Amino acid sequence: MELTSNFKERGGEIVALITSTFAASEGDAEGQLVGRMAADILATVAKDDLLVFTALEAGKIVGAIMFTRISYPQDPRTVFVLSPVAIGASHQGQGVGQQLLHYGLKHLRDAGVDVALTYGNIKYYTKVGFAQITDAQAQPPLPLRYPHGWLGQSLKGDGFAPLKGSSHCVEALNDPAYW
Repeated sequence: MELTSNFKERGGEIVALITSTFAASEGDAEGQLVGRMAADILATVAKDDLLVFTALEAGKIVGAIMFTRISYPQDPRTVFVLSPVAIGASHQGQGVGQQLLHYGLKHLRDAGVDVALTYGNIKYYTKVGFAQITDAQAQPPLPLRYPHGWLGQSLKGDGFAPLKGSSHCVEALNDPAYW
């Protein structure tokens, strides 16, 4: 298994993996929705606001994760939000996702990112250091349909101190359907 941050020429493969993974687990409509989100992220987010990591097996992408900048103008910390995460069906349950998430989070730490946020499966993401948070600790950019799925972690080794003020995500995530 090779983990990499080199994704520039592989956007179509990444989008296809994300679309098929979500379609298989959540249905075709969800697959199309999350696939469109991934395509929009890759097409529109500035390179300083985007980090993408992939897992390769025999040169084929079997997992992908994306982090995009989320701004808290009243807070000096650098914050990124993780979304989406997709591991191909044939590689699920083998630790690929956890390896890829640890790899990505290490790169964020090394790049000086202070906080990582995500919105999703509590049991899955707590395995890599995320903890449930409230909107009082980190205001999401849009209302959450499932507030219990809002998660965060400090990447500086200290506790999660609340982020100050309201937040703004990249335009590609600025859709209530994703939240």
